Amino acid sequence: MKIPAFSKTYEGRTVLDFPGMEVQSGKIYAIIGANGSGKSTFAKILAGTLQADRPWKPMAGIGYMPQKNYAFRMSLRKNLLLNGSDKTRAAELMEAMQLTALADKRADKLSGGETARMALARLMMRNYELVLLDEPTAPMDMETTLLSEKLIRRYVTGSNCALILVTHSLQQARRIADSVWYFHKGKLLEAGTADHVLNHPTQPETKQFLDFYGI
Repeated sequence: MKIPAFSKTYEGRTVLDFPGMEVQSGKIYAIIGANGSGKSTFAKILAGTLQADRPWKPMAGIGYMPQKNYAFRMSLRKNLLLNGSDKTRAAELMEAMQLTALADKRADKLSGGETARMALARLMMRNYELVLLDEPTAPMDMETTLLSEKLIRRYVTGSNCALILVTHSLQQARRIADSVWYFHKGKLLEAGTADHVLNHPTQPETKQFLDFYGI
């Protein structure tokens, strides 16, 4: 699948200049970079919630979980069923995310971590060609983060989608990603296998970023 090139400018300043990239089905791509490097802007534009400089037709078949998760004022179970009617699948996802005991709780009363787990399960009620996750585990503790990563990998394998994961955690990128993209000041500065980018970066900015964060 080809992701086209696009850019975003605010008040004359280019905050993102993406050159376009190919992604493969069944693979996980982690986007890393400092705050303000363009990671979330990239996800929003690709998901169609933010307009690029030049209007373009949003890609079809995309599932998107933004940083700010939302919950409708109904039970957790009904929130999941908004994105698909398969009750067996909903039950399996709730079990996988340790949400079964909360199935009948009103979703807008959940904690931040519970809401994030619910939002991830809700997205996975349906199969997509491309999935975008923007810091999906940021509100979670380590146990539920690891549960989520396991479920993400299983979902990618089962649906054969391409998945792009925006993450602030280099450890998460190392655990889960097949490939890593490093964004720096709005540009895709380095991309390759997770081993290449995280262990053998070629760009000095990438090496400095990884050294600073201890990887």
